[in-house]
Amino acid sequence: MASDRLHLASWFGNVAPAFAHRNYRIYVSGNAVGLIGTWLQRVSVGWLAWTLTHSGAWLGIMSMAEFFPVVFLSPLAGVLADRRNQVGVIRATQIIGGVQASLLAILVYTDAITIEWLLALTLLLGITNSFAQPSRMALISNLVDRPALPSALAINSIVFNSARFIGPAIAGIVIAQVSVGAAFALNAATYVWFFATMTRLRRVAAMSGMAPRNVLKASAEAYLYVSRHPGIAPMLMLFTITTIATRGYVELFPGFADDVFQRGAAGLSVLVSTVGLGAICGGAWMLRRPGLTGLTSVVLGNTLVISLAILAFAATDRFYVALPFVFVAGAAMVITGVGAQTLIQASVEPQMRGRVMALYGMIFRAGPALGALLIGSLSERFGLRLPLAIGAVISVAVCALTWARQRRVAPYLESEPPAHAPAVAAEKRAP
Repeated sequence: MASDRLHLASWFGNVAPAFAHRNYRIYVSGNAVGLIGTWLQRVSVGWLAWTLTHSGAWLGIMSMAEFFPVVFLSPLAGVLADRRNQVGVIRATQIIGGVQASLLAILVYTDAITIEWLLALTLLLGITNSFAQPSRMALISNLVDRPALPSALAINSIVFNSARFIGPAIAGIVIAQVSVGAAFALNAATYVWFFATMTRLRRVAAMSGMAPRNVLKASAEAYLYVSRHPGIAPMLMLFTITTIATRGYVELFPGFADDVFQRGAAGLSVLVSTVGLGAICGGAWMLRRPGLTGLTSVVLGNTLVISLAILAFAATDRFYVALPFVFVAGAAMVITGVGAQTLIQASVEPQMRGRVMALYGMIFRAGPALGALLIGSLSERFGLRLPLAIGAVISVAVCALTWARQRRVAPYLESEPPAHAPAVAAEKRAP
C-alpha cells in the first residue's frame, strides 16, 4: 500500500512541473481536442478509401499522400520553426485543416466524393501538417523550462495517444450510426476549438534568433549537424529503417479489419483504439520515469519489442489473439517515440532545434507512409500478412545491430544540454 502511494506521488510529482506553466496548460487543452479530431478523421479517411476501392495499395497511397509530403517540405518547415513564431505557423495550419475537413464533409454528403477527390484533399492535409509538425514539436520546449521538458513531452504523448483511443472509438460510432461525412464535419469543429485556444497563449517567441539566410543552406546545415552528431545520427538511422519496416502497419488496419479478421468498420475502430490504449499505458509509464539516465537503453529495447509484437500480429488471423500484440506494440511505440524525442530535444543545440525536429518528424511521418505503400502494394500479390512479417524480421535484425553500439551512443544523448532561454522560466508562474 505504501509502495502504491509512493508510485502515485512520483507520478503526480512528474506531472506538476509541466502544468506549472500557464502556456503549456492552455496548449494541452486545445491540442487534446484537436488530436481527437485528427484521429477521428484518419480512421474515417482509411475506411472511406477502403470502401471506395477495397485495395491495400490504395490504403498505402492514402498514407503516402498524408505523410510523405514531409520529405520534401521538412527543410522549409524546419527553418520556419526556427525563424518564425511557432504559434503563428500553427494557427495558419489550423485554418487550412478546418477548410479541408469541411470540404470532405460536403463532398460525402453530396455524394460527389471519389477516390481522386479523397486523394487530393488528403494530400492537402499532408502538406499542411508537414509545415505544422516541426513548429508543434519545437513549441513544447518553448512553453516549459528544461526540468519540465521530459514530463511535458510525456504528457504530450499521453494526450496524443488518448486521442488515438478516443478518436477511433468516436469514429466507429459516428460512421456506423450517422455517416462518414458526419465524422469529417465533427473534425472540422475541433480545428475551430484548437485555433481559439492558440489565441490565448502569451509571450511565446522563437528561441533561436536565427538570422535570415538561404533556406536550403539553413537546412543543409541541420542535416550536416545531425550526420556528425555521435548520438542523434545513429538514433535517427535506427528509426528510419524500423519505421519503414514496421510502423506503417497501423495505416493498413482497414485492410486487416475487413479482409484478414472479417470485422468491418467496428473491427477497425477496435484495432486503432487498442493501439491507443496501449499507447496511453506507455505514456503513463514514461511519465513516471524521471531524468535522462538510461533512456537510450529504454528506447532501443522497446524498438525491439515493437518489432516482435508486430511479427506476432502478422502471424495470426484470429482477431482476439492479435489484439494483445497490438496493445503491446502501441505501448512500446509511445515509449520509443517519447524517449527518442526527449533525448534529441535535450541534446540538440537550441538554434538547431526546429530544423532537427523537422528531420525527426519527417522520419516518423514519411517512414510509416512509405512502409504502408510498400506493404500495401505487395499485398495485392502476397496478402497483407507476409509482407508485414518480412518487415518485422528486418526491423528485429536492425535493432540487434544498433543495440551493440548502445554504450557508445548513450553518453552523447543523455549528457547535459544547453540551457533554456530565461524568458521561459519567467513565464512559469504567470497567472
